[in-house]
This record gives sequence, C-alpha cells and structure tokens, in this order.
Amino acid sequence: MAFHVKPASGSPSSSASTDPNSSSIPSNQDPMQSWWESISKARASIHALSSILPSSSLSLSSLADSDRPARSLLQSPDVYDAVSSCLFSPHSGSGPDPICQWLYETFQSSDPDLRLVAVSFIPILSGLYLSRVVVSQATPLAGFEAVLLALYASELKARGGKPVSISIPDLSQPSLYHTPRSRPSSMASAGLFIGMASPPLEPQSEVKSTKRACIVGVALECYYKQISQMPSWSKMDFCRFATAWAGQNCPCKAEFDGDEDAEIDGFSETKGLEEGEEVEGCVEDMEKLKIAEDRSDSSPEGARIPLPWELLQPTLRIIGHCLLAPLNPQDVKDAASMAVRCLYARASHDLLPQAILATRSLVQLDKRARQAAMAAAAANPASNSNTPSKAKKPEIFLMAK
Repeated sequence: MAFHVKPASGSPSSSASTDPNSSSIPSNQDPMQSWWESISKARASIHALSSILPSSSLSLSSLADSDRPARSLLQSPDVYDAVSSCLFSPHSGSGPDPICQWLYETFQSSDPDLRLVAVSFIPILSGLYLSRVVVSQATPLAGFEAVLLALYASELKARGGKPVSISIPDLSQPSLYHTPRSRPSSMASAGLFIGMASPPLEPQSEVKSTKRACIVGVALECYYKQISQMPSWSKMDFCRFATAWAGQNCPCKAEFDGDEDAEIDGFSETKGLEEGEEVEGCVEDMEKLKIAEDRSDSSPEGARIPLPWELLQPTLRIIGHCLLAPLNPQDVKDAASMAVRCLYARASHDLLPQAILATRSLVQLDKRARQAAMAAAAANPASNSNTPSKAKKPEIFLMAK
C-alpha cells in the first residue's frame, strides 16, 4: 500500500496542492443530498477502520448507524484507544501501514467532521514520529511522513504563500482602552509594529532532516486551529509527549512550587534544607543538570528531542490552551502544568530567552489560576459542584375560595 503525496505549491490557485478544506460539493446541490453524501462517506470510513482494527477490538456498527457518525467517531474514547494502540505498535509508521493510510485518506475527505477525526491523532502521530526519528534514524517512517505532508500541504494552500504576521499597536498613542502618560507631540496616526509569527512556507514533497521541525510544527498549528473541538484524551496525549520531549527528570521543573502550600501532581518538593546539607544539595543539583545533555531518556510516551523555536512555538500554544481554557477538565490542566514546567526547565538549560519568557509566563498564570480557584473554594465551600444537593420538595400554596 503506497502513499502518493502531491507536491504543494505556494500559489493558492495551483492545482498541484491538495486542499482538504475545500468542499467538492457544488453550491447549487440539494442540501439533503449533500447531507446524505456526508453520512455515506463517514460510514464508509468507519467500515474501513473496522476492517483495519483487530478482530478482538470494539464493534463500530453502533457508530456507523448513528445520526452523525463522524462526530460519534471523534467523541468515542474506545475508538481513540484502539487506533492509538495500533499507532503505538513497534512496526507502525512504515510505508504500508494501514492505519496511516486510513488517517491520510480521512484527512483528504471533504467532510469537516471526518477531518477532525484525523486531526485528533496529530499528538500521537507527531510524538511517535519525532521520538522514533531521534532514537533510530535508520527506521523508515513513510506512513507518518505522508500524513504530516498532507497536513503541511493543506496549511500551505490555506496561507497562500504568505507569512503569519501580528500587528502590535503603538502604546504611545491613545486608544479606546488607555491614555498614555506622556502625550505625544504630534497627533499622527498610530503606527503599527509588524511581527512575524511564522515565515512563509515552501512546498515540500518529502520530509528532509533540515525541514522536519518546520513540517511537524505546521501540523501542530493545524491541530491548534481545531483544538476547541478536540477531545480531552487527545490533549492529554499531547501534554504527555511534550513532557517527554522536554525531559522529565530535571529538578528545575519544581522551581516555582517549592514555597507553595498547594501541590500539583508530580511536584512535591521539601521546603528548604539544613545548613550542613546545603553544599551536598548543590552538588547533587549540579549532577542532575547533566540530564540536559542526555538524549537516551525515553518513555512509552516519547523521548527527549531537540526543540527549535519553530516546533516549540506551536507546542506552547497548545499547552497554553490546555492549561488555561476554562472548559478543560482538571486532568488536562494538571498534565499541561507538568508539561510547561518541564519545558521551562529545558529552556533554562538550553538558554533560550524566548522559550524561558513564554514558559515562565504560563507557569505564573497557572499558579495564579490555581490560587484563585483555591481561594474561591475556601470562601464558599457550600457551592462545591461535586457535592450533591437534596432535591427540594415542591411548595404547596393554599388558596381560600
């Protein structure tokens, strides 16, 4: 089973690039017919996945018979676990891998919900790919690379060969939200400082070692665009991989939690040392710094990898959402808290000013959010949502005739 990835062009009107976001359904087609075609594509994709998964795996017939089969597939933790088990197998990611072929074809679908199913596996796919490339570069991973190139091609077509830039207003000029302390001498129009968040993308037909971080980073950008629709278990997997990428055993990750009463899972730290133990503790900490040089630290969720800014930037965006989005469950926030502290320790070891500033800011925001939540819970313990409340009896009013 071979993958055929078309080389993408920087022009948005080029026919060589593949754009899964563009619907192949004509605008004048009957809505009922297009809805039925979407249902048929989703059911065909579910039946194809059913033939790939082991026979002892779960039954997908109930998902295929639902009113929204693609959405049911996305929101099924059992399906996610079954596909993840196949991706974690030692021989996954090769050229004839049927799971990678299914993900590739699912992402090329015109159904938005089906594309979301493929996007939800980006954390596992990118995490396994980067970890295996670092551990053993001789192993062919054409299946993983085909899916990553499809994601890269779609983002290249969407951007149209232009960079992603941000406009920062000049704070010396008054605005609706602030008045500058020193009034500017000339009341000229407010200038804008243009910053480049991402440079223009170049067409790629294969994953070269010099472009690997860029291609995976663009795939993570695609994931970040749809992160509000991603299930919590997909976000959890990404946080685990980010923790493994940074290196898990560095003591610097608990730097912000040594003087706090609140404990986060994985960050229990003793408060201070005796005077006679300070020298020995410093020596031990210096010995632990050698972990920043050790690339053999691997785990089932990934291995320690190089983290250039083009890969670290989308990683921090995703972790920032997992950490601060109010609708995320607490286990996702805890996993993101662990990941951002490990990334801060890694950035401190690698002496990356941008990464240190970003990760330190996220850690501080996490601390303040947890402190505010604890203060709110202590101030109003009766409003705990986990405490069941008795159902009130209906009031009965007596009226005299």
